[in-house]
Amino acid sequence: MDVINILPSPPHFFRLFFRLATSLLHSTLNTSRRRCLEQRILQTDFDIDSDSGFFPPQRLKRLPDTFSIWEDALAEASDKLTLGDDDRDEAIAKRPLGKAWRAAVDEWPILSTEELHDLRLQQRAHMVLSWLVHFYVHSLPPSDEDILVPKSLTIPLVAVSRSLGIAPVLTFADTVLWNCEPIDSSRPMSANNFRIVNTFSGTEDEKNFYIASAKAEFRGVEMLRIIDEFHNLPTYTDFTTISKLSRELNRLATIIGDISQVIQSVRPMCDPHVFYFDIRPWFEGSGAKGPTAPKWIYEGIEDSDKLDLSGPSAGQSSVMHALDLFLDIDHKLREKRLPAPTERNKKADLGFMERMRKYMPGKHREYLNFLAATPKSVRSLAQKIPMLRDPYDNAVLALKRLRDNHMKIATLYIVSMSRSGARSACPVSAMMAKLEASGPVRGTGGNELSLLLKAGRDATRRAVLKKMEA
Repeated sequence: MDVINILPSPPHFFRLFFRLATSLLHSTLNTSRRRCLEQRILQTDFDIDSDSGFFPPQRLKRLPDTFSIWEDALAEASDKLTLGDDDRDEAIAKRPLGKAWRAAVDEWPILSTEELHDLRLQQRAHMVLSWLVHFYVHSLPPSDEDILVPKSLTIPLVAVSRSLGIAPVLTFADTVLWNCEPIDSSRPMSANNFRIVNTFSGTEDEKNFYIASAKAEFRGVEMLRIIDEFHNLPTYTDFTTISKLSRELNRLATIIGDISQVIQSVRPMCDPHVFYFDIRPWFEGSGAKGPTAPKWIYEGIEDSDKLDLSGPSAGQSSVMHALDLFLDIDHKLREKRLPAPTERNKKADLGFMERMRKYMPGKHREYLNFLAATPKSVRSLAQKIPMLRDPYDNAVLALKRLRDNHMKIATLYIVSMSRSGARSACPVSAMMAKLEASGPVRGTGGNELSLLLKAGRDATRRAVLKKMEA
């Protein structure tokens, strides 16, 4: 057989070879692209909405009629209950109403939460029950004894908390993320379309405090998009990608600056005196005033002393935790960075940020765990690529300024108020006894506030790269 004569002519042969090679290349690229898409981590897997971020995309609907006693009790609580140590005339007049309200809760049946399979219903149940717990506890007359919280509240709250993977107490999610509804129900909830549903004090100051927190969270939605895009970049070495990342880091600095302004905007909308004396006490959790303070006992719950019951804190904001992880802020002082931590930095509660994640919805905590575990580090990249150093530092310094401003707000609203005396309407009220007690000013979770905030600010400053070149 004449093999040479039956082979294609050279030009035709090379055309066939080129087509085959091109086909194989496209096949390989398509397979690679499919694998990339399959491996892409979607924020929706962590209950993060592309438009509303950590907020539910729609308002949390009222629980089924089976649970109407919970919903009705919450709806009437702020009208009937006042802080137990409030000695103003209006508060004293309401005490019989509060006593009757608590007596009714004591007699409630223990409702099963098994029918609440839907995530949004579970979130609603947690929000309602945790508000009821804090209304119940803080409307009680002052006492040095431990506080027994009735099983009609504790058993269903612990059950739904375990399902959600969140602490069985009032949290940032309950006061902000799950405490909003759209003003115009025909449009999605957004920074310009939401209102606050529940308050303890019934004051506009309290609503405005939550509004400022919610607006900061809504502004953080764009940060989550930047973080998501970074972690799903196919490469970090080409000029186009580096240029894009540089722009995104500068945009991130702008967003952080906007959030800082939102935090400062609370000042004219929420009076520090009203916040400290009429709002903040409702947030306090078990043992909030220190190691010797009365603890909460959850009736019907085994080892309830081991539960996480600190109460809500801005430190539970998942958006801010995501930002810290993205920028690689070392709150635990594990890295050797300059300037070296001060002795006061070392005395701060270095595990505070990590512990606050127990008070976040489980899905959100999983997202933070993903960010913490990913090998992709924008700080490491900025260390290697000069073009990224200034944009990275701009973002870190914006976060440092935000924490500076947060310290000023905390000083005004908590530290200064703790030294200002009791409610002006009653200078001999029971609050005076609290303020005269020795010891450091504490956050709502019972931590020394000044040490905590300064340690967070200083940890942020140590992430700046510029000094590494010296």
